[in-house]
Amino acid sequence: MAREGLVEDMEEELDTIITLIGNEVAFEGYEFIFKGEATECKSCRLRNACLNLHEGSRYRLVALRDAPVHECPLHEGGVRAVEVVEAPFLVAIESRKAFRGSKVVYTPMRCGEEECPMYELCHPTGLEEGDKCTITRVVGNPPEGCPKGFSLKLVELER
Repeated sequence: MAREGLVEDMEEELDTIITLIGNEVAFEGYEFIFKGEATECKSCRLRNACLNLHEGSRYRLVALRDAPVHECPLHEGGVRAVEVVEAPFLVAIESRKAFRGSKVVYTPMRCGEEECPMYELCHPTGLEEGDKCTITRVVGNPPEGCPKGFSLKLVELER
């Protein structure tokens, strides 16, 4: 049993990415979606350390590194080295597909109701149609019913 915990710890460690993030938002648990390169990044000497994430992916900061803060034209207070992991997406999917451990190809709900309060859960930012994902947890029922009558469950998806 202790060996299983060790293996899980090692797997989590392998998924950790060291990157730079704004010092003002550098705290454990902070989540963000990486938007990609800004114009100011093109000539920066730290460019490779900042731009080593997948554009459109959601990340969670899991640890601060013991390293100096560097100046950055985009981040007031500079940037610092941190460890991040790709965070799961909270998504509303059809109930019949909501099984923990299932491998799915993400397909957004085809409802056309962009004003729906559930729209962001059915079409989460950073997740693209065709992304191969695993359902890591079935959270339960969504906070509201679907106006189109779809039977939905909230799940956590990881790419």
